[in-house]
Amino acid sequence: MWLLLLLSCAGLLGALYALWSWLIPAVVQFNGSLALLWHCDIVERVLDTFTGTTRPQRLLRAVQERATEKDCVSVISAIDHFCRHQEWAMNVGDEKGLILDSVVSEVNPQTVLELGTYCGYSTVRIARLLPPGGLLITLEFNPDYAAVARQVIAWAGLKDTVNIVEGASGDLIPHLRERFGIETFDFVFLDHWKDRYLPDIKLLEECGLIQKGSVLLADNVICPGSPDYLEYVRKSASYESRYLKSHLEYTRAEDGLEKSVYLG
Repeated sequence: MWLLLLLSCAGLLGALYALWSWLIPAVVQFNGSLALLWHCDIVERVLDTFTGTTRPQRLLRAVQERATEKDCVSVISAIDHFCRHQEWAMNVGDEKGLILDSVVSEVNPQTVLELGTYCGYSTVRIARLLPPGGLLITLEFNPDYAAVARQVIAWAGLKDTVNIVEGASGDLIPHLRERFGIETFDFVFLDHWKDRYLPDIKLLEECGLIQKGSVLLADNVICPGSPDYLEYVRKSASYESRYLKSHLEYTRAEDGLEKSVYLG
């Protein structure tokens, strides 16, 4: 009787483990909304509770354990490995990251503004491609994310290239010129709250922080999506815009980036 009970418990635990580690992740791979619900609202909260740490802290530990200091490629690879094999995280990801790399290399910007730092993954991808003397300013609302990002960026050897500014983007943007002595940004990467994409771009226009030829690249324009932003940059005579199709980070669900050139 006890043996049967133990076998039943073992079978139940095995089934739950299979659901948790394989079946559900495999199913949600193809649906962006379900993937975000599973990875952000369920898995992250459960792991935070049981480990007493946060996802960004666990990601940082993976970088410190797997990546070589002052080796940007090693840091990027360590984060991608963590997100694909251990725990999903909301970085731009490896697939869209290659698109980001390509656009940054094409623009060859001297000044970059990133909206939404999270753990510093895209920051590292961008900063490592900047020309000598290039500057990247990245805005992050969450101080815990910013604390982790600083350590990731330092581990990659890029702390002298990157300035992390904590606070709400709407409050910070009007003061960037006086704070950093920057006239305009050559490249802007949007990867923060999706409902802030449109108001922040309009604010950049009003403050004169983008000029003719400045390139905007917006992530997650399909999932979770930013329809008002897409409508604006696609219909406005001030932009030449196109969609770069890809997938939601570390999944097979459709997502993409919108590349928009400001025409003035």
